[in-house]
Amino acid sequence: MKRVLAILVEDRPGVLTRVSGLFSRRGYNIQNIAVGRTIEPGISRMTVTLEADRLTVEQIVKQLNKLVNVLKVNDLTDEPSVGRELMLVKVKAEPERRSDIQQMVTTFRAKIIDVSPNSMIVEVTGDESKLQAFILMMQEFGIKEIACTGNVSLLRGSRTTRTVEESWKVGK
Repeated sequence: MKRVLAILVEDRPGVLTRVSGLFSRRGYNIQNIAVGRTIEPGISRMTVTLEADRLTVEQIVKQLNKLVNVLKVNDLTDEPSVGRELMLVKVKAEPERRSDIQQMVTTFRAKIIDVSPNSMIVEVTGDESKLQAFILMMQEFGIKEIACTGNVSLLRGSRTTRTVEESWKVGK
């Protein structure tokens, strides 16, 4: 089963290497990982997607919590959360096919962000199934290149993955 972990870490050199190294040493494959800053200076958030059962993820969470630079780990898989991926798709766009591409872009609520004489770059966001459906539809035109961010997720409602100290500092 696909699992999504939200990991708060200290924003220091080598932390990503230590976290990803833990996965590789144990033989767990990371499907995708997205890392970015949080509202708290010095703290980054990693969103890790992997294929694993619940018991395996419990072991991973325990092992992650032992790492010095890891502040908090949440398994978002069974929690009410919102997740999205960003994908850029460069598609062949001969002048006579551009209106068809624009219609497909509108259908998927995507955006054309670059146009050149023979191609377009389209930005599309959504869950994995939406992105796969978009790719399937764009294959008709000829995909030249794809870049994808991987999943980023947040808990729904007022619950957060912030630590107690962060909640106090922010005044929440």
